[in-house]
Amino acid sequence: MDHVGRCERSPLSHQDSPRPCCWHALPPPSRLRSQLWRQQRSQQVCAAGTGLIQKLGRVLKEKAQGDLDRVFKGTSKTRQKLGVIEELFTYWSLEDADDTLEELEEALIAADFGPRTSLKVVDKIRSKLEDGKLQNGAQIRSQLKQSILELLQTRGGNTDLQLGETQPSVILVVGVNGGGKTTTIGKLAHKFNSEGAKVLLAAGDTFRAAAAEQLQLWAGRSGVAVHAATREKARPDNVLYEAVNKAIKEEYEIVVCDTSGRLHTNVQLMEELAKCKRAIGKRLAGAPHETLLVLDGTTGLNMLSQARQFNKTVKLTGIVLTKLDGTARGGAVVSVVDELGLPVKFVGVGETVEDLQPFSAEGFVDALFPAQLSKN
Repeated sequence: MDHVGRCERSPLSHQDSPRPCCWHALPPPSRLRSQLWRQQRSQQVCAAGTGLIQKLGRVLKEKAQGDLDRVFKGTSKTRQKLGVIEELFTYWSLEDADDTLEELEEALIAADFGPRTSLKVVDKIRSKLEDGKLQNGAQIRSQLKQSILELLQTRGGNTDLQLGETQPSVILVVGVNGGGKTTTIGKLAHKFNSEGAKVLLAAGDTFRAAAAEQLQLWAGRSGVAVHAATREKARPDNVLYEAVNKAIKEEYEIVVCDTSGRLHTNVQLMEELAKCKRAIGKRLAGAPHETLLVLDGTTGLNMLSQARQFNKTVKLTGIVLTKLDGTARGGAVVSVVDELGLPVKFVGVGETVEDLQPFSAEGFVDALFPAQLSKN
């Protein structure tokens, strides 16, 4: 090749096919090496990010295993309501079995387990009694705990976060007003950032004036970035689409999407929520990878009707139970898991960024029925 970029070609035989002179179209060797390096580096970053994302749910759960004291304190109200059950076990007699089982069912309903779930649990105990497998109050108490635990595990399934195979993983968070949705998002962001993930929060609540500012505040506490509307009266589905697009371009690993709180009975607002979910999936196939419903633990069985409607609209993948602070009516969450087959992913046990814990079915049931009954 000469100095002006023309090619020197060898003479062709009659069997040769003419080949275009194209070497001048290729980048110089140094530029080609740079492009190859960037491509390899991008693949390495993507692979590393994917590995981090896939193990993130498991890592968070392992770190929370030893910290169950706050869950115990948070279930004190439910435990008090279950106190009558302890008396039933203490004075158990086989002759009064039918009456006692009726009282047990009533006590579970009073503790917000709901009629359907309470009947299911008691029927299992009744069946084992009839088969002669239970002989005394201690065995029945043990079976009660086991039945509730099995229900949470079999109906709820895997409580780990199920994030995507490729980055970014997208989590859509929904719920009614005042349930603790934005606070939950801030706490999730803190946990992800603490484990080394690059996190972007999407301010999809475009109706509440202070929503974006509140999310910015939590982002500052958690050390993560926020994407918010750049113009007034922006549509929430457009904001979430833009956030996912930004995450793809700037190689974020996790996007957590906020949405406007809404009454589950408002058909128009629920349809808007469905539009938000479709917008996310339009920009990134398979997203959102998790759609989490935040439920206020103090609302009792009202959370069941909320969960039904949100699940019908956006197909939930899990639940976050908030305000587990001693006033919570935790029995209702067992009813939600039983009826809808949704796992509880996290529980909120306080107001600081550290006070969001991965849900442990074993820890939750032990808190309701402790080995040594507490007066709390």
